[in-house]
Amino acid sequence: MRILVVEDEHRIAHAIKEGLEQETYAVDVCYDGEDGYNTATADDYDLIILDVMMPRMNGYEVCRKLRESGNHTPVLMLTAKDQNRDIVQGLDNGADDYLAKPFSFEVLLARIRALLRRPHETASETLQVGDLTMNPASHQVARGGMVINLSSKEYAILEYLLRNPGRVLSKNNIMTHVWDFDADILPNNVEVFITYLRAKVDKPFDGPGLIQTVRGFGYKIEA
Repeated sequence: MRILVVEDEHRIAHAIKEGLEQETYAVDVCYDGEDGYNTATADDYDLIILDVMMPRMNGYEVCRKLRESGNHTPVLMLTAKDQNRDIVQGLDNGADDYLAKPFSFEVLLARIRALLRRPHETASETLQVGDLTMNPASHQVARGGMVINLSSKEYAILEYLLRNPGRVLSKNNIMTHVWDFDADILPNNVEVFITYLRAKVDKPFDGPGLIQTVRGFGYKIEA
């Protein structure tokens, strides 16, 4: 899943990016509101982490403009303020959640998981297609009760597929949501990782494969 962090304090931005990348997220960073707005509208993100107090355009303005332009990407606002009027202002401008600084990284991760959770998912957020399950909180993947060990990129691709069951995802979709914009990645690399995934998720198990190729369009996961 791909996340945009818009935070003018470089130390905080880098810490969030490093921590999220260790959790298998692809992360892009912007350091002012105007750049953040332009980046958010130019690329497809699963979540935006948005600081309130920033140069050129504050977080409230960025969020409001995104919503006015029809961008409904979940927004988690960060701020040093925690007074009720600030929370109300952020939510009224279209934010989905609000986290006051300082915060623990564990709480940030929990808020991110909650915002990425699809409406039909349960509170435990176990993703499942057929007998294949994934728990984003523990990063455990299993099929038929057997634990499957994946690399970080294999995990990220599988998570994106599982969050979109039955939907055909192009190579470009997968590249956009799994790698950040600084990554040197080509469509053929997606094919390679899909092959790796099938070798771990499908081939060792009986029955039809869950990861399917839709020729000329991309891939989907379906029981």
